[in-house]
Amino acid sequence: MNQFQDERAAELKELFFETALELLQSLNEETLKLEKQPGDLEPVRTIRRIVHTLKGDSAAVGYSELSELAHELEDALALEAAATPAALAEVAFAAADTFGAMLTSYREGSKLPSADPVRKMIRKMARDPKTRKPRSPKTQTASAPEVIWTEYEKLSTQAALKQGKNVYHVVAQIDPNCAMPIAAQQLVLKALTENGEVLGTRPEAGSTKNAMQFQLLVASDQTAELLSAKCRIPTVISQVSVQSIGTPAQQAIQKAKVVDGAAKPPAIDGPAPVGTPEANVAAEPVEEIETVLLSSSEREAAARPSPAPAENVLRVDAERIDTVLNLVGELIIGKSMLQQVLNEFSARYPKESMRSRFADAMAFQSRVLNDLQRSVMKVRMVPVEQLFRRFPRMVRDVAKQCDKQVDLVLNGQDTALDKSLLDAIAEPMTHLVRNAIGHGIESAEERARAGKPAHGTIRLEAYHQGNQVIVEIIDDGRGIDSQKVKTRAIERGLLKREEASRLSEADILDLIFRPGFSTADEITEISGRGVGLDVVQSVLHRLKGTVHVVSRPGQGSTFRLQLPLTLAIIKALLFRVEQRLYAIPLNAVAEIARAHESDIHQVDNCEVLQLRNSVLPVARLGRPPEERSDGRPQKVFVLVIAMGERKLGLLVDAIEGEEELVIKALDEQTAETDLVSGASILGSGHVVLILNLAAIVERFATSRPDTVGGPGVGLLLSHSERTRIPQTAMGGQA
Repeated sequence: MNQFQDERAAELKELFFETALELLQSLNEETLKLEKQPGDLEPVRTIRRIVHTLKGDSAAVGYSELSELAHELEDALALEAAATPAALAEVAFAAADTFGAMLTSYREGSKLPSADPVRKMIRKMARDPKTRKPRSPKTQTASAPEVIWTEYEKLSTQAALKQGKNVYHVVAQIDPNCAMPIAAQQLVLKALTENGEVLGTRPEAGSTKNAMQFQLLVASDQTAELLSAKCRIPTVISQVSVQSIGTPAQQAIQKAKVVDGAAKPPAIDGPAPVGTPEANVAAEPVEEIETVLLSSSEREAAARPSPAPAENVLRVDAERIDTVLNLVGELIIGKSMLQQVLNEFSARYPKESMRSRFADAMAFQSRVLNDLQRSVMKVRMVPVEQLFRRFPRMVRDVAKQCDKQVDLVLNGQDTALDKSLLDAIAEPMTHLVRNAIGHGIESAEERARAGKPAHGTIRLEAYHQGNQVIVEIIDDGRGIDSQKVKTRAIERGLLKREEASRLSEADILDLIFRPGFSTADEITEISGRGVGLDVVQSVLHRLKGTVHVVSRPGQGSTFRLQLPLTLAIIKALLFRVEQRLYAIPLNAVAEIARAHESDIHQVDNCEVLQLRNSVLPVARLGRPPEERSDGRPQKVFVLVIAMGERKLGLLVDAIEGEEELVIKALDEQTAETDLVSGASILGSGHVVLILNLAAIVERFATSRPDTVGGPGVGLLLSHSERTRIPQTAMGGQA
């Protein structure tokens, strides 16, 4: 039984962490709205509902520190009528950060961060007159502030009404000359307790707040007049208002009044009338008790047309989906094996009547399996919006830290991407966005001198392109100075001066992804430490994707991330090099060409091929072929791959065809090179290695002409195999 309870508690906590992270994301979004639209109080009310939910959820799983801090923030947000939006926003942002740190500590079992800074901000906002908005004379009357009653208090009110008791909302105004407001509250509480049951108080009983007005929910058999008289304590209470929420016996009378057009009594959390108690006594039907007990913001939300019923949503752990996807991959391998057996059977028994029945069954199985594969893949696909939602708060904080004015524009949030890929690119995108603010966007003064708007703009865009997803980070800042990049690369020894003269504009810009490279003139918390962009490229290579930059000085820069839709199953082109079987993603192949060895020439110690009036650099994956004894020219296959703006020809020995492959990850002990990203098993049982094209292009671009084997020669050979290649075959000096 204890084990079951422990498992149940663990499930509840895991569910709490998921919902709490969503609540924090919503908290940040609503606070940003409040900061941008200070005149709109709806974000404040939404924030208060979010914090109220977080308070209750954290208390339910035993995280009392988080619940208490959320309770204090909820009280602070009740000052929405008085506190300035700027003060509320600062407190909400600080609280969101502390909530996030607390959640991390709870999950990791580490020491909780101190909540004292947030508590100081809350108290300062509550006491500092500078954070208050001036009130009009009308709002400075003895009206009752809006109150949010808890679910327990609402249920207690309903229970009292069902028992036939009267339920009253009492608002007591403390005399301004009273020297002990806390004692005054206790006196009124004692008087009402002797004549009924107190269901709720605001401020809560035992509170040390010196409130000059307090409110109570009271269930009593006494009349409103008697309760009002009991509360009027000379020199202590100056005014009392008692409103009857209703009794079951009054339901029919109230309905008749509504039919006759009589006005309903004001809600208990609205302004409470001050004056003759008898004028404030009214009835309320039982079925409307929930509406009466709602705050004004909650009533407004309830009055809006409710959205269509949400679809049933089932939370499933990602590992379970990965298991199902892995099983689908095994089925695909099984399909390939059956297809291989069918082909052999057809070749051996071409006239066998059962052959057509086997073929029909295989075709049916293939269709169903393809549908199953697509369905499972869709389960793993999530909109990019889940990632984009993190950046508005981050852009706001970094821009404020850099003293810059930056607007963020999001496009293509509905673009779907594999969940594992989405999580993996979060860090690279964070680096790029921070880099765009720190390096790219100019200060307001610099932008004004350049004739630009004071506010810089960063755009995050996502869209599908074939079987890939493109994510772009675009800024309208100062751009990247390619000459400065070239000079800095030479100074740091990343590039030789003679090599720099041969680089294209795109190649020069790609130097910013080298480890330790930075053009920042000073080191700040945002940039200039020489880390960040090399991390971006290494992560993209690991994901079988690429990153490229396009920049126009004075106009801005665009960082383009190209990613496969999924890492699990791909359409691949199979080929052979040195009798070994390899594969590359089919969507990366721009074309397949045939050429003679005599068509390949040496330019600057690199092999190139002229293909339709353009010069194509080529990488030889294996050894150069030996000359034929009959003197006929050797033919080679050229796979033209496109990686962003770059094109590269891969020289291979033979083409084996297309195949749908299930990718199996390889650990570092199995694959010692980064040029191989995975493996797969064919229906025939043969193992095929899947190449990492991004790493091949990077290896080709960064190879020095004087390295062993020369640039782009024998890339898939071992070091010992490459050293045995004659230098004359590599274009070097004999």
